[in-house]
Amino acid sequence: MKQLKIPFIPSLNNIDPEKSSVILDELATSDKIEMLNWPKKYYYKPITYFYIARSNDSIFIKYSVKGSMIRAVFSTDQEPVNEDSCVEFFCKLPDNEKYMNFEFNCIGTCKASKRVARNVNVTPFSKEELSMIKRYPSLGRRAFKEMEGMFEWELTVKIPMRIMGINPEKLPEKLLGNFYKCADGTDSLHYVTWNPIKTASPDFHRPEFFGELLF
Repeated sequence: MKQLKIPFIPSLNNIDPEKSSVILDELATSDKIEMLNWPKKYYYKPITYFYIARSNDSIFIKYSVKGSMIRAVFSTDQEPVNEDSCVEFFCKLPDNEKYMNFEFNCIGTCKASKRVARNVNVTPFSKEELSMIKRYPSLGRRAFKEMEGMFEWELTVKIPMRIMGINPEKLPEKLLGNFYKCADGTDSLHYVTWNPIKTASPDFHRPEFFGELLF
């Protein structure tokens, strides 16, 4: 099981994702999403880094991606952004039955919910909660069809701890979680993870394979 630290960076307090990018580059914990769990069938792997840190009330994640295609068809929250060029963050509190899935396409459209398993007790985040998740995509917010070529893009998101069920004034010791890169509806289909997933076929909805994210 992989483990990383979510550092507290005071300069992230009361700041928008757009202004946090350089701070995250310099001070956040960084790692790669590079695990090919099903390489015989899904061997394509975009170069994907993530940076994670926290302010006094939010978790910041910055993704940096370089790959051979790009797509962003969906521009309305709760649409199936996993079919686009997509990065994801799944997490749960250790003592909670439910986990949370935060999925973003490359223009910042978000699909998010709380659930026990892929199709068990699923509760989508409300419009109000989704509006609290701030996003800064380097590509802007306009949708576009799949394009071929070499592309680089970044996405920075700011997720309030309270919508995650975390009291910022009484932080848990850790979260359990995983980071993903996928693009289910493209010609470059791929399923890449941070922490390994030991299943026969691609399945990101497996909290038993989450790593540890320490506060």
